[in-house]
Amino acid sequence: MGRTERLELRLDEDLLQRIDEWAERTGQASSRSDAVRQLVDLGLNTVTGKSIHLTAGDKLNFMLLRDLVKHLKVPTETNVDFVADAIYGGHYWAPTWDMQGLFHNYADRPADVALVVDVLDTWDFIEARLEKLSAEELEKVKTANYGYLPQFAGFDGNNEGELMGIARFLVEKMSRFSRFKGRDFNSHSPTAARYRRMAAAFAPIRASLGMGRTLSVEQIIEVLNAER
Repeated sequence: MGRTERLELRLDEDLLQRIDEWAERTGQASSRSDAVRQLVDLGLNTVTGKSIHLTAGDKLNFMLLRDLVKHLKVPTETNVDFVADAIYGGHYWAPTWDMQGLFHNYADRPADVALVVDVLDTWDFIEARLEKLSAEELEKVKTANYGYLPQFAGFDGNNEGELMGIARFLVEKMSRFSRFKGRDFNSHSPTAARYRRMAAAFAPIRASLGMGRTLSVEQIIEVLNAER
C-alpha cells in the first residue's frame, strides 16, 4: 500500500455542515477535503495522546481557575502558566509531553479489575477465617499448604503490573479490603493464574456463606488446592 490512498466517504448533510462551519470558523482549510483531513489528524492526535483537545468552555474555565490559583496563592503541582501559554499558542501537544502522567491513553481493563476484586475478596475471607481458627486447625491448614500459613502475596510487579496497580489503588486509595493496607502487593513472581483458579473455586462457596456461616478448614484447603 502506498503512503497515500484515495478514500470514498459518505457523510450525511448535518456532518458536512459541521465540517464546513469548522473550516469557515478556523480559516485553516483550503477545501472541504482538506478540512476532513485536518479533523481526522486532530482526532487521531487526541485519542492517541499526542495532543489534548479543549473546547472554548474548557479554555475559559481553565483561565478562570488559573486566575483564582494565582490570586489566592493556592499550592498546586500543575504549572498553570505553562498550560495557559500552551493554550494561547495553540501548542496542544505540549501538555502531553510535559505531563505524561496525566495525559495518556491507558485505562485499566474491566476484566482485570473484576479479577483483582475477586482475588482480594477470596483472600479477605481466607485470612479473616484463619485469625479465628484453633491451633489444631491452623496446623491442618499449614500441613496442606507446604507447612506455611497462606497469605495474599500480591501480583508480580514485572509481569502483572496492571493487576498490582489495581489492587494497590483499591486498598490504598479507595480504602477497600483494608486488611491488606500497607502491604507491598508485589509478589515478585506470577500469581494471577493461580489466584484466578482460587477465586473460581471460592465463588460457589462464597454464595453459600452468610447467616452466620463461615469458611470451614476443609473449604479453605479446597480453595488452596485449586491454586495448584
